[in-house]
Amino acid sequence: MTLRVLFLGGTGIISSACAALAVERGLDLTVLNRGTTAGKRPLADGVKTLTGDVRDHAQLRETLQGKDFDVVVDFLAFTPDHVRADIETFTGRVGQYVFISSASAYQKPVGHLPITEATPLRNPFWQYSRDKIACEDVLVRAYREDGFPAVVVRPSHTYDRTSPPVDGGWTVVDRMRRGKPVVVHGDGTSSWVLTHHTDFAKGFVPLLGNPAVTGDALHITGDEVLTWDAIHRTLATAAGVSDPQLVHVPSEVIARDDPARGEGLLGDKAHSVVFDGTALKRLVPGFAATVPFAQGAREIVAHVDAHPELQVVDPDVDARQDRLVERWG
Repeated sequence: MTLRVLFLGGTGIISSACAALAVERGLDLTVLNRGTTAGKRPLADGVKTLTGDVRDHAQLRETLQGKDFDVVVDFLAFTPDHVRADIETFTGRVGQYVFISSASAYQKPVGHLPITEATPLRNPFWQYSRDKIACEDVLVRAYREDGFPAVVVRPSHTYDRTSPPVDGGWTVVDRMRRGKPVVVHGDGTSSWVLTHHTDFAKGFVPLLGNPAVTGDALHITGDEVLTWDAIHRTLATAAGVSDPQLVHVPSEVIARDDPARGEGLLGDKAHSVVFDGTALKRLVPGFAATVPFAQGAREIVAHVDAHPELQVVDPDVDARQDRLVERWG
């Protein structure tokens, strides 16, 4: 029997790759979203679509009237209220509900490496992560008390070809090409894990409908560990820059200069991470991340070079980098 799956969201970095692989592997996939971002990441052929606002749950229930699914995946839930509304909507209607959390929920500073699913959840720096933890708490309680068939999946830093996975995005690549220095937080030697979105999908799609994961939590990441200096140098090489100028600035200084960026920096990227993928590999035998960042960086530069509309230089980012370089370069 073909597995019937509903994605809430489906054109984001993670969900677009998962949708493409789900259809490729024969799942009966429906995607529900507002239909406003498919141009950037078009849905694969064979995906059924529903248009609606997932935050309007009265509308959502009306849209889904008479439609049955074995699995629902919410890529767009960010607060406990979002999750509570999903529980109300899907209780008794699905065999499995998958919540996309975040590996940034793991304790910061990290107490030990590698990070496993047993690593405590605590992030005093970043509200986004605390909200994800609160969402997980709601789902754990719903599973334990009422048997709601929840699964928690924690991606780490997952990227695709549409934007460089560094703070500042394409502005950083543009600065490298103009011969301008770029800011790297800390001393550039902390460890980080990047995961290509197609690699994430290879670990994710086989979990759908698997009763062994119901009530559990897993992270899905690659195994390649890079320093932030290496990440920037790899991007530079892909962009045709042989000797990028990297200026190291303490993370706390960057956070004070740009508080909006600072939460995610101090709550995630400033800390070294290495993940133990044993739990996932036990459930998905043969899983392996096969896209190294050197390849991913070439994909990014080639794609953005071919799409001028993506070559966005943020004047605020550019000015902040100039200001920090002047002080710390």
